[in-house]
Amino acid sequence: QVQLVESGGGLVQPGGSLRLSCAASGRIFRIYDMGWYRQAPGKQRELVASITSGGYTNYLGSVKGRFTISRDSALNMVYLQMNSLKPEDTAVYYCNAYPDRGIPWGQGTQVTVSS
Repeated sequence: QVQLVESGGGLVQPGGSLRLSCAASGRIFRIYDMGWYRQAPGKQRELVASITSGGYTNYLGSVKGRFTISRDSALNMVYLQMNSLKPEDTAVYYCNAYPDRGIPWGQGTQVTVSS
């Protein structure tokens, strides 16, 4: 069964760090490039970072230099290390294939950046 489970979100002060984790079923992980997406209240979901099976990464301009995406093929895991967090990073974060392949979305993990 196709499954994506995100974790690691929370409340953090501006300038703080969080590490998000995504457990993906093997079929997704082996076949597709992966991405981290986010959706803030009242806004459309946007791609934050992506990583190919070969480890090539790409980032949304506003997070470049602050966020790092990585993947562990042995564990079928995708990670997003987020440093120097800003209030505008507040959103629900999701992982999924990149580009969107119509795979059902997980529940996401809430990231709130606030003092």
